[in-house]
Amino acid sequence: MKSAHIDLEKGTATLPLRRGQLPNGTPVWFIITDSTDENISDLQGLAYSPKLAFALTGKATRRARIENNGTFTFAAGSVDFKPALSVTPGPANAPFPPKAFQPGSVGDADYTPLVYVENSAKSIIYNAPVVSQASEAELNAMCAGKVDYTKVHDKVAAICPRDGTVTIKMTLGFTFDKPIMYLSTEANDPLVASLENATFTPAMKDMPFALEDASPGESAERIVVVVNGPTGKDNPHRQGLVSALSGEGGPLNVLGGIPTINLDYSPMWRLFPAVWTDEAIQKGYRYRITSALQMAEMAHRGYIKSLDGGEFRAVGFIVNCPVVYRIN
Repeated sequence: MKSAHIDLEKGTATLPLRRGQLPNGTPVWFIITDSTDENISDLQGLAYSPKLAFALTGKATRRARIENNGTFTFAAGSVDFKPALSVTPGPANAPFPPKAFQPGSVGDADYTPLVYVENSAKSIIYNAPVVSQASEAELNAMCAGKVDYTKVHDKVAAICPRDGTVTIKMTLGFTFDKPIMYLSTEANDPLVASLENATFTPAMKDMPFALEDASPGESAERIVVVVNGPTGKDNPHRQGLVSALSGEGGPLNVLGGIPTINLDYSPMWRLFPAVWTDEAIQKGYRYRITSALQMAEMAHRGYIKSLDGGEFRAVGFIVNCPVVYRIN
């Protein structure tokens, strides 16, 4: 993502902090990560995602106008950042699913990060996650470094309207056997949003989730979330939600097509939960998977199932995870 300054040691991306407002004057602070237009993406340092053009479904995309001062006026959609993020794991021998959880931010029925720009001749859709709706003065008070998470997104590491920047914590995963860094900003399910430290966004439920990657109408790509991968903080094969909820590190999700590598990239990912079968575990077949092709092979062999024991598949969860950096 050319518009981002990457700090791999800290695991953060610093992006331009954009300014907008709702019709009632409420401030809206957001980032832009992707667009449906290749030339605009190149010009603005964004990821190009042609599949987002199919996101004009129901409330999955909201409307905005760009004013002559460059700010966005959003037709509707608001985020409440006041809830305190919390995830209480289950017992030590079965930390997933969590006993309790609460997303740290919640969008209303009209909020979505996808924005159709009404006064653009190109009919452009931006991926524009909101990171705060506090006043400029409240956010400038955070320029010194202390972030108030009742007013900003839980992934924000630093924010400063005076400098026009926001620094966001990235998430480590894999794609095509290479490490990848991405942002995680919204999810259409409260449990997934809590696990991802993302904004619970009910409107994203209007996006399709079960079509093939290149099908007309499909606006999302595939992301695999392993549930019961190998555990152990120093285990080189460590992976999955059980490991993450045990305090061993992130879940190390597996992503599909990404910018510059595949035309089917989308920052919206339909989630495929992956559960290793008892047979695979007993035979010692379980390992850290780093590509969607490996996952498909293990599923084809019957060693990976879905949450309900059925076939490995998308189950309706959508997460907004713009790709920032691939480590070669």
